[in-house]
Amino acid sequence: MGKIFDAAEVARHNTSQSCWVILYGKVYDVTDFVSQHPGGAKVILNLAGKDATEEYDPVHPEGTLEGNLEPEALLGDVDPTTIAQPEQKPTDSEKAIEDVPMHTLLNMDDFEELATRKVNKKAWAYYYSAADDKITKRWNTEAFRSIILRPRVFIDCSECDLDTMLLGQQVSLPIYVSPAAQARLGHPSGEAGIAEACRSIGALQIISNSASMTPEQIVANASSDQVFGWQLYVNDDRSKSEAMISRINKLSAIKFIALTLDTPVMGKREDDQRFGNVIDELTEQSSPETLKHREKQVFAGMDPTLTWAETLAWLAKHTRLPVILKGVQTHEDAYIASLHRPQVKGIILSNHGGRSLDTSPPAVHTLLEIRKYCPEVFDQVEVWIDGGVRRGTDVVKALCLGAKGVGIGRPPLWGLAAGGVEGVKRTLQILADETKTCMRLLGVQRVEQLGMHHINTRIAEGQIYDGPSGLEACRAKYRSKL
Repeated sequence: MGKIFDAAEVARHNTSQSCWVILYGKVYDVTDFVSQHPGGAKVILNLAGKDATEEYDPVHPEGTLEGNLEPEALLGDVDPTTIAQPEQKPTDSEKAIEDVPMHTLLNMDDFEELATRKVNKKAWAYYYSAADDKITKRWNTEAFRSIILRPRVFIDCSECDLDTMLLGQQVSLPIYVSPAAQARLGHPSGEAGIAEACRSIGALQIISNSASMTPEQIVANASSDQVFGWQLYVNDDRSKSEAMISRINKLSAIKFIALTLDTPVMGKREDDQRFGNVIDELTEQSSPETLKHREKQVFAGMDPTLTWAETLAWLAKHTRLPVILKGVQTHEDAYIASLHRPQVKGIILSNHGGRSLDTSPPAVHTLLEIRKYCPEVFDQVEVWIDGGVRRGTDVVKALCLGAKGVGIGRPPLWGLAAGGVEGVKRTLQILADETKTCMRLLGVQRVEQLGMHHINTRIAEGQIYDGPSGLEACRAKYRSKL
């Protein structure tokens, strides 16, 4: 029988030299792991000597403990009677928040406002945060507002069909759920709850590489026709990525891999820093060794050495699944991606929700840039976008510009936090209904009928890149692929 610890004894081990934590009623010695934690030492040390279950559980999928700690790190069990249990009674205002019916929420702002009131500050910061001054996050939405719609009249619009094909897969609408991590911060059903909502409406979902549940758990209740993709961040320890890809290859519900390229290093997200989602703050007196160690921790797990020549060839050795490249932000990279077909089936124009490089372009501008410099890309690979989508009119404008799929990242998280599975269903249904309404008012019955003649992009075109195309250099470098 294992040893039983008193919580007071565990509490004495609260330093980097001797760091114990309680997880799920068990006591672990994590001293050796503190310096290796991808989120930084401070995250663990803040919970040293304490019951860390409430903080740990929503952000770590099943198997994380076993995959990162040696068996001897498990010291025994904690006597539950020695752990103080604070009395938690909901206030009247908290009860009122819980009782908000989902049908009374009418748009994405309603969901964000309610979710902000319901989740803790740490969860809010993770979902809301963006890089630096959040300029790109704001531009992502404003770019859609700069495009004007051109309605046509005297057209039968009694029927409207959102069915479409994404990477050869039939889906019920061109709106997909972008990969977004740590869904269980907002609601216990997590990414599986989002999957349930997607199943109900026929939407495609890309599972985050950093999901709070395993991919097996997320797709466990998928319908036979439900479509998933899986996001890949290449780990600097390639064996870890290879092991995960091997698991993904065995899941028939996952139809493609979305290789994410827009975050080789983490952007500076100050909301996350304020509420403890990132590692230790440093002072001017920090030593060069400490700074070097911090840099390693900030980017722990992400491989910043990815290249066209090496990474796609490596990926081809480990999966036959189609690849879509997420994070393309210039026409040059869109063009180069198109040269790597048939392995690369598509690209996602994305700036990571404004979370990586502030003042990088919104996807709408990159769409226009491709149309200006290399429109043939649209015929070579599927072009999807994400970032800033808040209305069905945004979806329609992206489709008019040539996008095949339109992703939403934060809205499903806010929907989940606001109302669980029903909140996500309501989020998707609102956007689908708004998309249909917009199409009907334009005089359009089917997604494939949408085109540039339905929009006026004069304002947006004045904001896109206007320098040399750079494509001759690309053609020269990749001549063998042409």
